[in-house]
Amino acid sequence: MDEEKLIDQVQKIPITELVPFKDHPFRVVEDESMLRTTESIAMFGVLTPLIARPSEDGKYEIISGHRRAHAAEAVGLTEVPVIVRDMDDDVAKILVVDSNLQRENILPSERAFAYKMKMEAMTHQGQRTDLSEKETSTQVVSKLRSNEVIGAQNNQSRETVRRFIRLTNLIPELLDMLDHKKISFNPAVELSYLKPEEQQSLIEAMDFTQAAPSLSQAMRLKKLSQESGCTLEDMCVILGEVKKGDLERVAFKSEQLRKYFPKSYTPRQMSDVILKLLDQWQKKRQRDKAR
Repeated sequence: MDEEKLIDQVQKIPITELVPFKDHPFRVVEDESMLRTTESIAMFGVLTPLIARPSEDGKYEIISGHRRAHAAEAVGLTEVPVIVRDMDDDVAKILVVDSNLQRENILPSERAFAYKMKMEAMTHQGQRTDLSEKETSTQVVSKLRSNEVIGAQNNQSRETVRRFIRLTNLIPELLDMLDHKKISFNPAVELSYLKPEEQQSLIEAMDFTQAAPSLSQAMRLKKLSQESGCTLEDMCVILGEVKKGDLERVAFKSEQLRKYFPKSYTPRQMSDVILKLLDQWQKKRQRDKAR
């Protein structure tokens, strides 16, 4: 295809020839916003062209417009308007992020991986070797300040950008808890310093204690991990503590309960047995009162 025709010209391209951008950090979900987009496209079609770049297999990689492509396919359209541009990976990654960060509702995990993708692209641009001395100097400055640039573009501080990127060290299960507000942002940042196996144990400890770590608890878990390692028992003890404002909560230490159960029992199994026994005890008390 003539390269001239690939630049800023709107083309009608079959949806079957469009592929998602590799490692796209934003999810395409069937939420209320998607419903509105689908209804609009059903009535008026795709009014804003997608942006894509040619891929090696002869198809087109979507840079901007993943949600529009999904909605168009959902309402039965077979082709959509697309602006096709040639661009390298770094430029494409930055455009993918910038074209999505303006959405109303962005999950913390989406923002985290988006910031990371853009940061890496901007840093890589600063490491190019095909630049003049003046251009190289400019790129190095850009590399040093890339987190400040990202923050300024999104009304956030350099430190906030760094903390969001830190979240990409969380395992998927904890990221999902963060997205569903089962863990708060600041504790999640501290928990990202735990080793992956420790993060997995934390999920088990949260299930056992039915508690999410506060910021101070998350900081203690982080310190334990960095000093000597953080065990499941450590986590259960820390998460089992009575928190301020939660004085009516009953908590048990792991060692207080372990002697009553086989060693093979998980915290979840122990919890199930305890609740079942309490249920039986309550029913017995009710029967005794009825006599």
